[in-house]
Amino acid sequence: MAYAYDPDNIFAKILRGEIPNDTVLETEHSLAFRDIRPQAPTHVLVIPKGSYVSFDHFARDATEAEILDYMRTIGEVCRMEGVEEDGFRLISNAGGHGVQEVPHLHVHILAGRPLGRMLQPA
Repeated sequence: MAYAYDPDNIFAKILRGEIPNDTVLETEHSLAFRDIRPQAPTHVLVIPKGSYVSFDHFARDATEAEILDYMRTIGEVCRMEGVEEDGFRLISNAGGHGVQEVPHLHVHILAGRPLGRMLQPA
């Protein structure tokens, strides 16, 4: 699969400082910020700073330093937000069938209340 990155997507604009965000944590290769339309009491997005469309694109093409930083950032955000004890959901949508709205890799960390089943039977 070819990955066509759109440099004008909203997360690219956030990374360039063109759109403000509520930063939770920023590292060399990653940025975590609060979702502007939270779906749970805790709703943080974590994005890599590189031009990656989806998780599989990132897993295939990112450097080891980017991968390590991104995974550690996700873990640190979970610690900072205190979501480990009661649990949380980590979601990364990809492509049309995955209902990915922004073509830049991002994971949602959702917590703070029971979230229900992720998928309902068809």
